[in-house]
Amino acid sequence: MILLISDLHLEEERPDISRAFLHFLETRACQAEALYILGDFFEVWIGDDAMTPFQRSIAQAMRSLSGGGTRIYLMHGNRDFMLGKSFCRAAGCTLLADPSVVELNGERVLLMHGDSLCSRDEGYMRLRRLLRNPFSLFVLRNLPLSTRRKLARKLRNESRTQTRMKASDIIDVTPELIPRVLAEYRVRILIHGHTHRPATHDLVVNGQTAQRIVLGDWDRQGWALQVDESGFHQAPFELS
Repeated sequence: MILLISDLHLEEERPDISRAFLHFLETRACQAEALYILGDFFEVWIGDDAMTPFQRSIAQAMRSLSGGGTRIYLMHGNRDFMLGKSFCRAAGCTLLADPSVVELNGERVLLMHGDSLCSRDEGYMRLRRLLRNPFSLFVLRNLPLSTRRKLARKLRNESRTQTRMKASDIIDVTPELIPRVLAEYRVRILIHGHTHRPATHDLVVNGQTAQRIVLGDWDRQGWALQVDESGFHQAPFELS
């Protein structure tokens, strides 16, 4: 069994989500061969050198899971793209490139966070290109912690304001991109998060059946996609 989750947006202000994640590790995830976390694991991440006791406790729980034999893979999201090697060492996880092709149940599957598929949101795409530039990342990582905290708060507030103002189709995946991406990576299944719109979309690409599976976010409830011998199954569960 393999599990995939995304968009937990872990933060101290949401202890219900943190408790649910720790319970998930101790129950379902410990029975899995691998756990994939496809971005926005934390609500904000300003650098491994700024890890809080709360974030360290999450890393320790993940380290316990990986020590028990479950492989953990972590992908950057738009909220936590500065997660680095120090956190991964502490958590016993492997940082996964976005996008990545992996084999699940004998099938080549494309994994993405999903924000790069929202090409109609031109303002966000410009900001994404700027922030993910290696030079920008170097500068950000070397800013004083106080400056990084202020910048993170500013970007977070602006993101929330702009998201409320934008049309829903602007902040969703651009449908025309999906067939091109599937063809480029020669896969029939794409799994991503980011949009907070859990669903399975059946497609036909170059005459072949295909699927786009959108992972759910953890807010009012949790979501996990389970991959086993019977296929791909996503279901919600209570945050308790």
